[in-house]
Amino acid sequence: MDSFKKKFIEEAGELIDKLEVALLALEKNPGDAELIQQVFRVMHTLKGNSAMFGFDLIDKFTHDLETIYDKIRTGQIPISSDILNVTLACVDHLKLMLDEANYDDPDFKTIHNGLMDKINRLINPVEVGSQKNREQAKSDTSGPLSTYYILFEPNENIFNNGTNPLYLLDELCSLGEYKVFSHFNRVPDIIQINPQSCYTYWEILLATDKDVSAIHDVFIFVETDSKIEVQKLSDQNLLIDRAFVEEISHLAEVQKDVGLVNVQRMASKVVARINKAKAEQFTRERMAIKDKSTSSIRVSSDKLDLLMNLVSELVTTQARLSLFTEQSNVSGLVPIAENVQKLTRQLRDIAFSIVLIPIENLFGRFQRLVRDLSAELHKDVDFIVEGADTELDKTIIENLLDPLMHIIRNSMDHGIEDSRVRMANGKPAKGKIVLKAFYSGANVIIRVADDGAGIDPEVIYEKAVAKGLIPPEKKLSQKEILDLIFLPGFSTAKKITDVSGRGVGMDVVKRKIADIRGEVEVDSVVGQGTIITIRLPLTLSIIDGLLVSIDNAPFVVPLSSIDKIYAIDKESIYNTYNNLVTLDGTKIPFFSLRKEFNLKPSDEELEQIVVVNFEDNRVGLVVDHVIGEYQAVLKPLGKHYKNHDVFSGATILGDGTVALVMDTNKIIKMFAGIKGVK
Repeated sequence: MDSFKKKFIEEAGELIDKLEVALLALEKNPGDAELIQQVFRVMHTLKGNSAMFGFDLIDKFTHDLETIYDKIRTGQIPISSDILNVTLACVDHLKLMLDEANYDDPDFKTIHNGLMDKINRLINPVEVGSQKNREQAKSDTSGPLSTYYILFEPNENIFNNGTNPLYLLDELCSLGEYKVFSHFNRVPDIIQINPQSCYTYWEILLATDKDVSAIHDVFIFVETDSKIEVQKLSDQNLLIDRAFVEEISHLAEVQKDVGLVNVQRMASKVVARINKAKAEQFTRERMAIKDKSTSSIRVSSDKLDLLMNLVSELVTTQARLSLFTEQSNVSGLVPIAENVQKLTRQLRDIAFSIVLIPIENLFGRFQRLVRDLSAELHKDVDFIVEGADTELDKTIIENLLDPLMHIIRNSMDHGIEDSRVRMANGKPAKGKIVLKAFYSGANVIIRVADDGAGIDPEVIYEKAVAKGLIPPEKKLSQKEILDLIFLPGFSTAKKITDVSGRGVGMDVVKRKIADIRGEVEVDSVVGQGTIITIRLPLTLSIIDGLLVSIDNAPFVVPLSSIDKIYAIDKESIYNTYNNLVTLDGTKIPFFSLRKEFNLKPSDEELEQIVVVNFEDNRVGLVVDHVIGEYQAVLKPLGKHYKNHDVFSGATILGDGTVALVMDTNKIIKMFAGIKGVK
């Protein structure tokens, strides 16, 4: 049973996340009926599953919460900001309810009881207004509605005893939803009219939770001398069916009476139509569940990790087989090795696609963060998400939450200005933050852009000098100045708040992104906004690389960063001016890896220059030999080499030799002396 409960908790967590995303979307589009249905369905599913696995507290809690949205979707109450605020608070509480250890916590009980009170007030609102409104609200929330046909033909002399039929109709309509048809066909010519006589009679359709006796009680003082007929049409509210109401209204216009027989005939059609719609909806839901169950399965993340490890070992073994094939003359071994290599690559690609998951769920959390911070900071912000279907390695996504949270909090606190300041500067009162993800080669780019105040380089520079982070006489470019915000303890906030200002944000961002082999850059224009760009690899496990050698030592260069390879004579390398070489008519800067690694010049007359893409430029890396393409299984270097981040890791070659995997961007930054790279 414990295994089933564990599975329920996992699925419930996903349902709660979906509920939160749907609620945030509903807040922006309160009239979207499909979103309301989606919220209701998620609550209904969560309620049913929790009851099945013995989570009775969640069952009762979601049942009452579901009632609110059932009333919204049937048009009984409108969606409002109060309802959404309470529901989002309930979403947070539901996450705590998944851990039964919280149930004995006094704070948990206080929050739970408070939310239940709010939910009950939303289900049973006490409206300020007429007695009719109060009775209507009470009727709407008491239970299921039944529909009645009522014929009221007052006695012609009803006015003589002081009775007003309109008051009786008003009392009758206070019992629920209604549709009244007034008939004047018995009114005589004007010469024959007696002002003290009543010639009008009414047919009423009433949807109420009251029984038939409550209806008769309305006419208790006139039933002896008036014609009163009450007939139950259905145990459902037929007045929500627009076609039914329109058809009866049309009939009332073309003939003097609607008539009980006609109403019953139309009601039977509506009941059949409603039952058919329910059956079709049930069938669709069952088919959706069936399709979902057959098209996808739930797999433990531990099993996926094991799969990736086994695929990694298979790649290494395949490399050994390819090397053995080259060194031996065994007949028929070459086609076998080539086939194993092809199958290994296909298996690797499939394994990659399994562990890659959309960033959508991660982005959904930030929508809630921006919403809450907007209320806390009193800033109106439009949060836009683009590229939520972009996929990343699940390990990278797990480690990306905190860095992105720091960035968005800073954008809200430091970036977006107060609405009055924005309007004074000619900007829209509502700020904007755009979170965008997209592919760039073998990388994924995540960009957070705001249209706020931007970062003033002069303020950054002065703050860094005041803190002793840089000497006053040192000259830095604007990019180098902006990169200072990633230094530990650096902050320009004038005061510490609950949101930011302690100087522990952006250095954490840089360090955590570096841990997943990513890079972060900042670009800003004062008065226009700030863009923070994160570049990440698709996966952390296996890469396609180019195997090269330098002084007989093997290295791997990621294939995704390579533009082109040239063979060039040694003299052009060591006798060039300012490390520039002309390739295909274009001057390209280069670095000799032998020279940068403090090795003696090569004895070879020809050397290889591997041109790689670096930001918006092309840079050459000179090596001794290019051996060929290689699938590199990345292994960490270990804690003793954690400061050598110019290498992404190491890989084991087919002959057991260890080859270092280069991070070309960081290597070029280090050789060029760009600040921030060790």
